Amino acid sequence: MTSSKMKGPDCLLIYCRPGFEKESVSEIVQVALELGFSGYAKTQAEQGFVLFYLHEPNELIPFMRMLQFDSLVFARQLVFAAELLTDLPVKNRIEPMLAKVVSLAPFYSELLLETADTNEAKSLSAFIRKFAAPFRAALNEKGLLKPDTNHPKLHVFFLTATSGYVGLSLVDNSSPWPMGIPRLKFPRGAPSRSTLKLDEAFGQFVSSPDHDLSPGMTAVDLGAAPGGWTFQLVRRHIRTIAVDNGKLDPSLLDSGIVQHVRADGFKYRPLKPVDWMVCDMIEQPFRIATLVGDWLKEGHCRYVIFNLKLPMKKRYEAAGDCRRIIEEKLAGSGRRHHIAFKQLYHDRAEITGYVSLLR
Repeated sequence: MTSSKMKGPDCLLIYCRPGFEKESVSEIVQVALELGFSGYAKTQAEQGFVLFYLHEPNELIPFMRMLQFDSLVFARQLVFAAELLTDLPVKNRIEPMLAKVVSLAPFYSELLLETADTNEAKSLSAFIRKFAAPFRAALNEKGLLKPDTNHPKLHVFFLTATSGYVGLSLVDNSSPWPMGIPRLKFPRGAPSRSTLKLDEAFGQFVSSPDHDLSPGMTAVDLGAAPGGWTFQLVRRHIRTIAVDNGKLDPSLLDSGIVQHVRADGFKYRPLKPVDWMVCDMIEQPFRIATLVGDWLKEGHCRYVIFNLKLPMKKRYEAAGDCRRIIEEKLAGSGRRHHIAFKQLYHDRAEITGYVSLLR
């Protein structure tokens, strides 16, 4: 970003689940302070995005290089954006948008035309489809798009058909999905839609699936019925103990690698250690965090994925408290570990956690 034409970004644009703007604000303000930056956020309830401005705007580039997307729980995407474009001419939107594009970076690897994940914003989809081809052609004419490179991704985030933000994200520090939303197909034969939560979680957290989700591994699914999460383990050929007093989908038992144990998920412990424990029980998040910490501390498993159903109030604080519960359990055991939380697209008023023990 050294060209004389380049002004650089003005703010950080964070995509989030509508209704979780407050949590996104609390998180980005806190994370920025921990990195040595201070700023303020602008948002509105249910709009599905947050704008964050540094008190020292010239520090935005260093901030961009230090901020880690995977460290944020409530962010779906991080876009470093130029100032808002308004009153775009209906007959010539492209020219003022191109001026913003070249002010941010010399080249881009990909173009993403996006909106917030709201019903109002989705009404722009027809317009965006029509706009995509001429805008891409204009970018190519100027040689701005260089696919299959490490150049930043170009985002155009439309608020209306005549207003929006032009910004960029770093290829190795952002969501790979348009709008930060993975497009997962509901698998045929799955017992419940909750199966997509674990499928997305594996994609989000497991960096080496050939190693960490290899056939023949063993797992325990706590609160398994009717079997949505067990289904994802079975399709990866992982031998699974499904723990629940409720009924399990019969097709899972027909797989030959599932054992149904009718027991209390909080009391059950395996006879010998397993590779994975997964848990999607509807319970207070602090109880789930304690359960996860106990399993890991006691050496019952190496990897855990779990859901935390957040309370209506102080959801950001509750997420932090649950992390501390697990950290304190593992600190006492001396076990080295990696822990991550993320609000996934298929989560609702909840977040998903992942912990792996390091050898």
